[in-house]
Amino acid sequence: VEVDPNAIDRAVANLLDNAVKYSDGDRAIQVKLDRSGDEAVISVTDHGIGIPSDELPFIFEPFYRVDKSRSKRTGGYGLGLSLCKTIMEAHGGRIEVDSKPDVGTCVSLFFPQ
Repeated sequence: VEVDPNAIDRAVANLLDNAVKYSDGDRAIQVKLDRSGDEAVISVTDHGIGIPSDELPFIFEPFYRVDKSRSKRTGGYGLGLSLCKTIMEAHGGRIEVDSKPDVGTCVSLFFPQ
């Protein structure tokens, strides 16, 4: 796939940062590069707090945060996933999230080949 390496680096770094912040520190974070049909896929999976299903429709909105506490540990302004979505759309791709509370979250970046 042809990509802007700086933009994709930013997107993947954001996903890794989220996985570290919201994950159970006792379990490893998984990063996979795979193929799905005619797409290349980068997936980041954590085994953390997860995202409630009623929050999932909003997570790509700018400034939206599932964790409203603004604790020092999680910090942020709620722009990371919105930025990732914008980057993926600029590359003709998409971003998908599969998450279950108290189980974890998998965020996948799909790139057309």
